[in-house]
Amino acid sequence: MSVLKHVNPHVMKVSPYQPGRPIEEVARELGLDPDDIIKLASNESPLGPSPKAMRAMKKACSEMHLYPDGGAYYLRKRISEHYGFPPDHFIFGCGSNELIEFIGHSFLYPGVSAVMSEKAFVIYKIICGMFGAEVIEAPMKGLTHNLRAIRKAIKDNTRVVFICNPNNPTGTMVRDREVRKFMEKVPDDVLVVFDEAYAEITYKRMPDTLSFVRENRNVIVLRSFSKAYGLAGLRVGYGIAKPEIIHALEKPRQPFNLSRMAQIAATAALDDQSFVRRSRRTYKKGAHLIMKACSDMKLVFEPPVANFILIKVGNGFEVFNELQKKGVIVRPMGPYNLPEWIRVSIGKENENIRFLSALKTVVSS
Repeated sequence: MSVLKHVNPHVMKVSPYQPGRPIEEVARELGLDPDDIIKLASNESPLGPSPKAMRAMKKACSEMHLYPDGGAYYLRKRISEHYGFPPDHFIFGCGSNELIEFIGHSFLYPGVSAVMSEKAFVIYKIICGMFGAEVIEAPMKGLTHNLRAIRKAIKDNTRVVFICNPNNPTGTMVRDREVRKFMEKVPDDVLVVFDEAYAEITYKRMPDTLSFVRENRNVIVLRSFSKAYGLAGLRVGYGIAKPEIIHALEKPRQPFNLSRMAQIAATAALDDQSFVRRSRRTYKKGAHLIMKACSDMKLVFEPPVANFILIKVGNGFEVFNELQKKGVIVRPMGPYNLPEWIRVSIGKENENIRFLSALKTVVSS
């Protein structure tokens, strides 16, 4: 008799998230030199980690025999100063993904629903499935969130609305005016999750979603150290909300969920705003290069606002495979029901040029 028959049926129905393929895995599979492969699949920082974070980590190596501070005192204090909110307005997670899981633990269960856009970050659907909540996908306006459609999709049993802005994987953004009109009509008993992992590196004006936290609204703003500060390997995410919401989300949080090294690096990285500005310039310059090349190749693309771009290439999975053979890793968008598209992270100039050269060869053949 198999023990698997006792596994939570909601969990058994979930299809696990498929991240961008690691360089080492592609090298082994295709017999390539890992040093000759570029990865433009996971929206990682091409500039590496924040230099201030690296210096802090090197200094802290001898402390790694100690457990981390379960309350993240120094990081909480520094981030409170950075945003101007009291310390009790923050919660920290192993990446913002863990915070989405906390939201599932606290607000999602059989008999309730969550609303999201049809091509939003797939983790929302996975978390809903894990907790047996109904997934309601609202149609998009092109490849951009349609907040009016999201509002109309909210039902009496809706507990959470997810708004990924800028949206991963489409790279589109909803503006402040649209967000404010939406918030005027959203029911008060619905938690609105503004997932803003790319907020610091977007080169367009972000909506002021933190104003809703100041107004004591039922919202949580999720941010990350993975993108802007280059700390993806350490997994540091945080949420900003009124204390009542933070208190509810703290209940499923396990002790020591944020490592000692992660806390030290993130605390130091907040003082490295020059690194964030340099990152933004890198992405903006790279975006212009890639857009021009795509236009020259007569390829449709979604103009980016952060560090990745969506490109329509015909057969996305085939192009993904052919680019891998040339040592370039991107992301096929079939799992998002965008089979003709690939998502490409913006890298250093030489990486962008190499990708474009490989792409031109693949699509012309």
